[in-house]
Amino acid sequence: MTTANLPAQRPFKQVDVFTATPYYGNPLAVVLDGTGLSDDQMQHFARWTNLSETTFVLPPTPEGAAKGADYRVRIFTPGVELPFAGHPTLGTCHAWLQAGGQPRTKAGAGATHTIVQECGVGLVQIRADGDQLAFAAPPLTRSAPSPSQLALIAQALGLKSQQIIAAQMLDNGPLWLGLLLDSVQTVLGLQPDHLVLKNLGVKVGVVAIEETPDAPPALIARSNREARAFVHTEAPSVEVRAFAAPVGIIEDPVTGSLNASLAQWLMADGYAPLTYTASQGTCLDRAGRVQLSRDASGQVWVGGESVTCVDGSVTL
Repeated sequence: MTTANLPAQRPFKQVDVFTATPYYGNPLAVVLDGTGLSDDQMQHFARWTNLSETTFVLPPTPEGAAKGADYRVRIFTPGVELPFAGHPTLGTCHAWLQAGGQPRTKAGAGATHTIVQECGVGLVQIRADGDQLAFAAPPLTRSAPSPSQLALIAQALGLKSQQIIAAQMLDNGPLWLGLLLDSVQTVLGLQPDHLVLKNLGVKVGVVAIEETPDAPPALIARSNREARAFVHTEAPSVEVRAFAAPVGIIEDPVTGSLNASLAQWLMADGYAPLTYTASQGTCLDRAGRVQLSRDASGQVWVGGESVTCVDGSVTL
């Protein structure tokens, strides 16, 4: 073994994302210096951490740097590399800032800072406002699933057709089948056949939105601009679950990329208000909270808090 191949001590943090309370969000392993590591070394370490995602921070590529990137990140599940993922984006940014990272574009005192992350889908903007970080959801491509595929997924989830309000294939880097269900109770009661989902090769995200008692029905809201504006002043109960057996994750505690694509879809089609908070992880004894909002330009932002649980170094 040459000296160049010997393991090195690299700065490392384990961060809990979409929570301000340690161990109630979605954990993320962050290697803050991934230079010199091969694809196989990164994938092997991600398998070893056995977390839903592990990230490696690198200098931006020349092309990325020319466009304003502050750093580059590679994102691995235990089984595959991802072009983009939400909780690793926020968690990596949190760790990078905490380790002394300085955005190339600095705002004045008390103002919101913007960090630019380079990853597989390109450049992602992240806003830092105090302890809150929020990323700009990447562009979404969506389409209707085939009826036969939807029927197989519904059977694997134990759903009846009348419990599914709407369904879309959602692609913002990761590909998800998004299902809008009839109630929070339905979402929380699901007991999927994960082996069937794995064999079908489809990651599934389910969501339910329950309006407050004083809000008008969603059907009326979608057809009446004035009523819809009224709905947006209310705070609906939104529950999300993410089943990702095809990439080695039975159920993800809190999922930024999925919440991003769900928000883009549901806001555009009038199912969700333009600002809401999604709960995720309830069935896993977590308390993840994801802040979703759409600004005047139509950009959806996905935010939340992060907290560092482990801080040190890793031999890699």
